[in-house]
Amino acid sequence: MRNGREGLRSFKMEPTVTLETIIGIFALAAGTVWTPGPNNAMLASSGARFGLRATVPHVLGVALGFPVMCFVMALGLGQVFEAQPLIGEVLRWAGAGMLLWIAWKTLQAKPPGTEAGSAKPWSFVQASAFQWVNPKAWMMAVSMISQFVTGTEPLREAAILSGIYALVGLTSATGWAGFGAALQRFLSTRTRMLCFNAVMAGLIVLTVLALLFADLRPAG
Repeated sequence: MRNGREGLRSFKMEPTVTLETIIGIFALAAGTVWTPGPNNAMLASSGARFGLRATVPHVLGVALGFPVMCFVMALGLGQVFEAQPLIGEVLRWAGAGMLLWIAWKTLQAKPPGTEAGSAKPWSFVQASAFQWVNPKAWMMAVSMISQFVTGTEPLREAAILSGIYALVGLTSATGWAGFGAALQRFLSTRTRMLCFNAVMAGLIVLTVLALLFADLRPAG
């Protein structure tokens, strides 16, 4: 019996998600979601224009929408993405066009308190849906899945990856929106707001230029 138990123990699979892996995911997630990009530039702009409280739905849409996308991709959508390179190219150019339009609208934003009645912050659904056409979000998801998802325990790996991104993303989205909201009083003049808008729009344009040459295919 003893030899039999030892034999069974020897055939037990090692866990695919170790503490070192979790730390690595946390570190890479923090480095990717806190750095400037379309989501963060839009959150800062929204915070400056509408305030932090009004931007909360946008914050939650980004913080939860991207992890949901990671979860779905980790469960198999990434394989479809790899098998159909045309999807990546369509995403690349469609996303670039949308981001350039967003950059233009960001550049035109007016100082806090002077927005037209039709202007309002993004809703939770809008911010969540945007993740699916955001090339940077796809590139981040592909990179993380290629490095940390082995497919041995797909549901567990997908849940851990998306859970970590939800935690880190919530701090990042809140931080960038709060940064914009903290500048509301300073941005009360048209000249200052124009400069701020130009910086935020510029960050989006730089992201577009980088992503046009990025490889959106999962690493083989």
